[in-house]
Amino acid sequence: MKHPFQSYRQLFPVLSSHIHLGSCSQGAISRPVSAAIEEYHRSLLQHGHNGDLSMARLEEARGHFAKLIGAQPDEIAVLSSASEAIAGVATALPYVSGKEGIVYADSDFPTVGHIWQAQDRFREHIRCIPSTHGKVTLQQYKEHITENTALVMVSHVNYINGFQQDLKSMANVAHQNQALLFVDAYQSAGIIPMDVKAMDVDILVAGARKYMLGIPGVAFLYVSNDWIDRFKPRLTGWLGQEAASRFDIAHPVLAAGARRFETGLPSFISIFAANAALKLLLEIGVTDIQAYMSELLEFSMEYGRRKGLSIRLPSGEGALPGFVAVEVADAPAIESRLRSQNIIVSARKDVVRVAPHFYNTAGEIRRTMDELAAI
Repeated sequence: MKHPFQSYRQLFPVLSSHIHLGSCSQGAISRPVSAAIEEYHRSLLQHGHNGDLSMARLEEARGHFAKLIGAQPDEIAVLSSASEAIAGVATALPYVSGKEGIVYADSDFPTVGHIWQAQDRFREHIRCIPSTHGKVTLQQYKEHITENTALVMVSHVNYINGFQQDLKSMANVAHQNQALLFVDAYQSAGIIPMDVKAMDVDILVAGARKYMLGIPGVAFLYVSNDWIDRFKPRLTGWLGQEAASRFDIAHPVLAAGARRFETGLPSFISIFAANAALKLLLEIGVTDIQAYMSELLEFSMEYGRRKGLSIRLPSGEGALPGFVAVEVADAPAIESRLRSQNIIVSARKDVVRVAPHFYNTAGEIRRTMDELAAI
């Protein structure tokens, strides 16, 4: 299989000594990202204060993420984590009697359930859809979403087995019941093209550390301008206010657009890293990345099965998974054993996740599957 991004591999130093297939947990760090982190550090060492530069990088990152998902910059809030973003939405969602239902699946990342179950107003109206091997069908959502539903939370790509949901179809089901669609795109942003307007997504969250090639400490929250006025955040701070009221302790005025969800100063070093990573992704093009990844993931499943490995998601069930989940007896032990051989994968429950990105090759997949089969 020809590797169309061979020239970019030199930007990732870890690839000279390791096979990095752990993007579902932490993407490989590139030289541009490293240089951005050093820029942040150097500016403090040399000038003692870099507030203006940091805020400029924050606005650049906001604009880059907006472009990545087809949104406007004023529809993006910059926060510290996906958990903070979900909590911000959960505490700001207005309670309307007869319209208080929350729907999510038991295969969503646990923080989803943790946050929504902590909301007294909605706790008794939660519908948690049972999954089958991490998969939840559109029909199941149709059966659980009713006219009582206020918001539907859905993982674009499942964090355990990589199963990918059809967001446009999900939006249609939610909107037929006048419910908002909130997408967790942490396992898809940067590797799957997204247009939130075309997909009719109302709210979306993604963090920078995985397929977006950044580091922990920054997440992006998209809230459509069509719905933003419905939200009056209770989890807020001075950056969530209009500029004129930021230093007025008695008269806060929520910022326009999604900025109202922002709180205090974010991790600027993470912002610098995310900004550089997003520029790299936009330069390469997520559409081109997905085209290559489709070939690579199909090869991964085919080769893994040929070696006798059990792949959690069978082929022929809709879209290709976001990564390949290999069923194993002791996932953490096997992750550690592969790490000792300089092969980076990520264990979750009873699977080892083989999660490539555009910088990976078929040869690296082959070597990893061979080692898994031998173990």
